Amino acid sequence: MKLLRYGPGGAEKPGMLDDAGRVRDLSGHVDDISGSVLTAASLQRLRDLDPASLPLVDGQDLRMGACVAGVGKFIAIGLNYADHAAESGMEVPSEPIVFTKWNSCIAGPDDDLHLPKGSQHTDWEVELGVVIGDAGRDIRVEDALDHVAGYCVVNDISERDWQINHGPTWDKGKGYDGFGPIGPWMVTRDEVPDPQALRLWLEIDGAMQQDGNTRTMVFGVAELVAYCSRLATLHPGDIITTGTPPGVGMGQKPPVYLRDGQVMRLGIEGLGEQRQRVRG
Repeated sequence: MKLLRYGPGGAEKPGMLDDAGRVRDLSGHVDDISGSVLTAASLQRLRDLDPASLPLVDGQDLRMGACVAGVGKFIAIGLNYADHAAESGMEVPSEPIVFTKWNSCIAGPDDDLHLPKGSQHTDWEVELGVVIGDAGRDIRVEDALDHVAGYCVVNDISERDWQINHGPTWDKGKGYDGFGPIGPWMVTRDEVPDPQALRLWLEIDGAMQQDGNTRTMVFGVAELVAYCSRLATLHPGDIITTGTPPGVGMGQKPPVYLRDGQVMRLGIEGLGEQRQRVRG
């Protein structure tokens, strides 16, 4: 099942993608794709609906919003691919590096990216996003995937100057408005049998920059969910974005960063694609 939110920014409606790739309106059944709607019991009720019985949404010029609303915690994991750590000149971590992306950075998957004022070092990072369904604290690794509602594409956009050169707090370079596009939809866990076997990629103006696979993560999805649940209770709608494979701009020689007018296109196998035009 693919759940989404569509419509103008700030006025999105909940929807479902049918087998023909058309958007169906869910607003007669749920207020939004958020919170308790994402628990296992609630998702089963949505799964029992016949998509053909839901109103069909006109797909022409349809804007997709962030696929989850009301995100409480947007947790991010750093250097979770060994080859990305190498290109960044950093050691492979012995345990997960955890930071946060402020939830005000969340954007629709195809919204324009407006560069921060004066930025010369804004970078890209395609990542697998994990959406929490059932709440949990101190979750065991073997139970962790039971707490996952589904998965989505995340672009962990990063302003490297503020991330690296203004003190040790990564959050400062990670939370600008628009730096967290998620979607186009959340694919429920039952349709992703192995989150550690997904190709993920990103291109700039048609040139491939990142082309990796989640099987090369240092810490897998189950480990990350369990680890983060030791630090705080995970609630429905929280998102963990799980790190990026190599090919980011900072790792190139010389480094290359985003410029006005460029177009990012990125995706994950089975989870859809995003497209963002860069605005200076």
